[in-house]
Amino acid sequence: MPSAAERTRTLVQSTCSAVLLVPGLQGARPDQLVPDARRVGPDGDVLLDFPADSPAVRAATHAQDDELSAVLEVTDVAPVAVPHRIRGRAWVSGWLTRLPGIAEAGRMMLRLEVGEVSVDDLWGAARVEPEAFTEARADPLVDHEAELLQHLHAAHAEQVASLCSLLGDRAESLLHGGRATPLALDRFGLRIRISDGTQSFDARFDFPEPVPDVTGLRRAMHQLFEAAY
Repeated sequence: MPSAAERTRTLVQSTCSAVLLVPGLQGARPDQLVPDARRVGPDGDVLLDFPADSPAVRAATHAQDDELSAVLEVTDVAPVAVPHRIRGRAWVSGWLTRLPGIAEAGRMMLRLEVGEVSVDDLWGAARVEPEAFTEARADPLVDHEAELLQHLHAAHAEQVASLCSLLGDRAESLLHGGRATPLALDRFGLRIRISDGTQSFDARFDFPEPVPDVTGLRRAMHQLFEAAY
């Protein structure tokens, strides 16, 4: 299974929605605190791209040498419609500074030096050491997961439902009149949510070995579907 550090790094580097929470900026509109882009630098700092006139940039500029604490909150929502659609959240807290340099095309880069990291997702809740966050790598499927899940849901719903045959009577009875929806995908396996409208539960199907890329994923999914027939 992916480590908590890997899961957090994956969320931070994904296209999931994120907001920067900065003390004193409670009056700012929520959309003003959403970075236009984000990435993790080689030293583990989180780099956030904002308009040069955004409240976050003004706060970081005004703070100068003072430590300005901030929290980046990332919310992961399933790319397909399922009950309880939020799959998890991650929080990266630390100290916000403005990277030196002149704003280009009205943009400014802020750096969040990582102090504390935590995640609460489908695997559970955990705290992550900053060093582990720095050393972790995002899941290789992160850039494709949403598209792959939507494709599975739209084009392979029958095959996804067939996986319930691997789970025994409970899944079969719940699926009668209900549905199985692909919920999450990573290099280690596929998770589906089985629901009849009043109750639901998740089932995890691990691949024989972690997949390195989309090509390896196709082979692993083929093996998984074959096992269900």
